[in-house]
Amino acid sequence: MRVVQNEQMTIGEVDISKMAFDPKSRDDIPKILKGLQFVYTNIALRTVIFQLLESKIAPKVSKLNGRPGMPLWSILVCGVLRLDLNCDYDRVHELVNQHNSLRQMLGHGAFDDVYYHFQTLKDNVSLLTPELLDEINQRVVQSGHVLVKKRTAKSCVGAATPLCLKRMFTSPPTSTCCGMQCVKLSASPRSGATILA
Repeated sequence: MRVVQNEQMTIGEVDISKMAFDPKSRDDIPKILKGLQFVYTNIALRTVIFQLLESKIAPKVSKLNGRPGMPLWSILVCGVLRLDLNCDYDRVHELVNQHNSLRQMLGHGAFDDVYYHFQTLKDNVSLLTPELLDEINQRVVQSGHVLVKKRTAKSCVGAATPLCLKRMFTSPPTSTCCGMQCVKLSASPRSGATILA
């Protein structure tokens, strides 16, 4: 039995839509959490993503019977964090148990002593397959294009899709791939990256 997210807030829990982040922070975690906050506050996008998650994560298991599993929102947050930080499960384990802003994003209040075990994280986050993450990514990118009123390119749907990354690093880069400039890393460590137009 899995729930999308507990609807009843607990004492000390902060509403995700009202979370505030340091605008001067240069760390990558607040940026990831802002993106997740956008997904959470956009009800149409959130509904589509949770429908995808419910249909793809253990589709043959009864959603109504059995012990409660990790909420789908927590699985999504931990999976996105692991993917975007390019970190292992040990770092995700440390972050979800110690990072205050991340715990608020997971729906835990100041008085909530929920502890995520390493194996629980590994078993649940690994349910997010690359295909499922690609589908979620396409929905988020489409929603972002609507937000900034941009049309999607016909060759690539989003800037972070695995197909686009594969094109960027295996074929000669073009400036039209996803509407972004492609970066080619040179072999020399002194010269750094060069932007190809």
